[in-house]
Amino acid sequence: MLNTLILGIFTFVQLNCENLFDCVHDSLKQDTEYTAESPRHWNTRKYWQKLRNISKEILSCSQENEDGITVIPDLVALCEIENDTVMHYLSQRSLLRNARYRYVMTESPDLRGIDVALLYSPMTFKLLNSYSLRISPPKGMRPTRDILYASGRVVSGDTLHIFVVHAPSRFSGKHATVPYRMTVMQRLMQSVDSIRSLHYNPKIIISGDFNDETRDESVQHLIANGMTDVSYEVKGSNGAKGTYKYMGQWSSIDHILISEGMKPLFRRCIINDQSFLLEDDTKFNGKKPFRTYQGYKYLGGFSDHLPLVASFDIEY
Repeated sequence: MLNTLILGIFTFVQLNCENLFDCVHDSLKQDTEYTAESPRHWNTRKYWQKLRNISKEILSCSQENEDGITVIPDLVALCEIENDTVMHYLSQRSLLRNARYRYVMTESPDLRGIDVALLYSPMTFKLLNSYSLRISPPKGMRPTRDILYASGRVVSGDTLHIFVVHAPSRFSGKHATVPYRMTVMQRLMQSVDSIRSLHYNPKIIISGDFNDETRDESVQHLIANGMTDVSYEVKGSNGAKGTYKYMGQWSSIDHILISEGMKPLFRRCIINDQSFLLEDDTKFNGKKPFRTYQGYKYLGGFSDHLPLVASFDIEY
């Protein structure tokens, strides 16, 4: 009797949460902006609302499988997470509590105390290893976020290698900060090359907030080294032309890139721009992400970034 190949769907989400901070001051970090005494008046009520919103946003990235059953994302890469406490409450005390997600995250030297994390479903991703990649900053570059590496086995028996990145911002100007983002990408590719030297045609996913678009030097460095940006030029179904909107212009600074080994499994990548994640852009027309703050004005929204959702075939 011949074995019947059953194909399922494996969903990967990338989301910058826009400052998912708790309300407690960490004396070792510059996080007073998100305390009750700050101009933002960040408090427990707003914090719990933020947790509810982010959990709702993640669940809205669920996909329908071949049997017409809606399944939650298998892996969720998150940027702008403050600490382990936040991840514990997000995974165990929010709307995600019944999903039974587990997580790994970094503990970076970032001055504000923001990190990256990976939520994973232990039913579809058996964690094998995880660690942080520390960035040695060049002269003039302040300490930045670590890169998170995690590997795990999926139900097909394949091992996935995951990297989550939050590259330095353009705060001091795009061109002045290019070397900083390139430093991160070069460190990232060192690790990718190490995996390639140990495994034939490995299955690798790189995701995160790159603070650069596909055409920019940092992302092009990854593409030139064998990675494919499956999020290039993807759109939403409700008007989003990118994952981030600034001064009326959509841009895609969040990315999901895959190795050659992942390409045969790739189905599609979309921007999740469901209507509740958007609000009217009264100044520049159209829509924009419904964020938590506009300046210091509390809006009570989700994030200033929209999620990327990539779907892959998986063999059972």
